[in-house]
Amino acid sequence: MKTIVERGIVPDPIPSGGDRRKPLVLIAGFSGPAAAGLARTAALLGQTPGTVVVRHDLGALSEGIVRRTVREGDREIETVLELAHGCASCTLRIDLLPLLCLLATRDSVRRVVLELDPAFEAEAICRAVENVVVTGVLGRVDGPAGRDIRVEAVLTCLDAESWLADATGEDTLAERGAARADDDRTVAQVAVGQVDFADAVLAFGPAADPTDRGRLAAVLTRLNPDAPVAWFDHPAHLAGDHVSDLLARIPTRARRGRVFDAHAPLLRGQPPLTSDFGVEILEFAASRPFHPERLHSALDVLFDGVVTARGRIWLATQPDEVLWLESAGGGLRVGGAGRWLAAMEPDELAQADPDRRALAALRWDDTFGDRDTSLVVLVHDADPADIRTALHWALVEDDELRLVERAPERVAHWPDPFGEWHADPCADSGETLEDSAAQQYNSRGEAK
Repeated sequence: MKTIVERGIVPDPIPSGGDRRKPLVLIAGFSGPAAAGLARTAALLGQTPGTVVVRHDLGALSEGIVRRTVREGDREIETVLELAHGCASCTLRIDLLPLLCLLATRDSVRRVVLELDPAFEAEAICRAVENVVVTGVLGRVDGPAGRDIRVEAVLTCLDAESWLADATGEDTLAERGAARADDDRTVAQVAVGQVDFADAVLAFGPAADPTDRGRLAAVLTRLNPDAPVAWFDHPAHLAGDHVSDLLARIPTRARRGRVFDAHAPLLRGQPPLTSDFGVEILEFAASRPFHPERLHSALDVLFDGVVTARGRIWLATQPDEVLWLESAGGGLRVGGAGRWLAAMEPDELAQADPDRRALAALRWDDTFGDRDTSLVVLVHDADPADIRTALHWALVEDDELRLVERAPERVAHWPDPFGEWHADPCADSGETLEDSAAQQYNSRGEAK
């Protein structure tokens, strides 16, 4: 769908009430037209006076080298950074966050735009902006960059022809040459995460088969219903007016960089709950725990024909722990996400989120408290009934449930494939789980 308008300049950011922090726009994209669209979007935003565009090229990260480019108007400065530990986390902590703090102090800077390398994930950056203490910036009291910078918007550029295949595949970023060899993130994880975290999406690619375009639109609408989508045949067709219009269409309820925990609602916005082009959202809830070995076997249903699945799990052998399940394409991770309210000591319970406690009180069970399972699965080429059947089969049966209630010490000795967690060296290197500890599985059910 080709759209032609006169090229315009993206307008100045709208002030946010009395918030004097400098606005930050993050732009993500992966490859092909998406990468070209990312660069063009950043260039158009950079035409606005007072806008600084920052990009870190992590292509030589394995050699400990990062190339940083800062563009302001017609000026462009490239700096080569040498890191003792070449990782995205180090780049973020050592250079990007302090740079944001410095730019925020300059009166001439009205907005900062981050043109993200594929190895950077917008969610990880936004989490770091709010939580990582930045030290050693001259004339500034140590503290998070979020004191000086606010996220105005997160934009995601995607290739309309290849995104769905990427989002349902098994390739790793390293196999695509977009990350270090020891980076086990998958292309699907990044593709799904970029759209899920976006406030708006730009889709690039010629009008293909109407069914393929319709299926992609159905997936995007269900994955992130609040994010407006703009479609373009080619990145060259994108103009400043398009970008400003897209920014204006972002709803007031958009997340704008907010990172939700494992107990936030799994269905954000108002996604269609009907089937469209075979794309459908499946909700699964249970008030009894999973049997660990049967759940491990049942995970196979979440690999074929599924874009993503996420949610909270109650596992019989780990009655105190909330487990978080998250999948994208041919990869799946299960990790710890804190404790159930019913397992907390009084002082710990008093510190728990009030909204979480209020919602838990509405469904509190006299025996098991707030423990339950809640999953959301986005399918594009699978039968939801098969997934529901497999998950129900994995739940404990009545006699097993009685053991869970009356003899938990016996249940604790059941074989548990989820009992050993894998921890990555860098906890803030792009993990999307509430805890950096996670067991990862591929589509063959093999632990990684």
